Amino acid sequence: MQEGHQWPGLGAVGRITRRRELVNKTTEETAYYLLSDTMSPARMIDVTRQHWAIENSLHWVLDVTCKEDENRTRRGHGAENLALLRKLALNATEREPSKGSKKGKRKTAGWDDDYLLAIIQQFAQLR
Repeated sequence: MQEGHQWPGLGAVGRITRRRELVNKTTEETAYYLLSDTMSPARMIDVTRQHWAIENSLHWVLDVTCKEDENRTRRGHGAENLALLRKLALNATEREPSKGSKKGKRKTAGWDDDYLLAIIQQFAQLR
C-alpha cells in the first residue's frame, strides 16, 4: 500500500459483503477491514469468521447481561475500568451456585444487599 496515511502497520484494506435472504426480505451489508498484511479472499473470510466467533461467544454475554454495547464512556480509562468491573461481576454471578440467569442474578444483587454480599464473599474465597 502506498504511504500517506496515518495508520502505522496498515498493509491492506479488505471488504466483505454479506447477504441475508429471508422469505420476503433480502438484506445486504458491506464491512471494511484494515489489515496488517495482504491475504487471499478465503483467508480473509476465515479470519473474519474467527473474529465474530470470539465476539459472539465472549462479548455477547456481556452485552446481554450488562448492556455493554450501550456504554458511552469515553474519557480517560473509564471504559476499560467499567469493562473490567463488568467482567468481574459476570464471573462472580457465574460462580454463585443458585439457579437463575446471569442477568437475573445481577438484578437481584442490585436489589438485595445480603445477596450481593454473599456473591462477593464467595468470589473472594476463590482467590
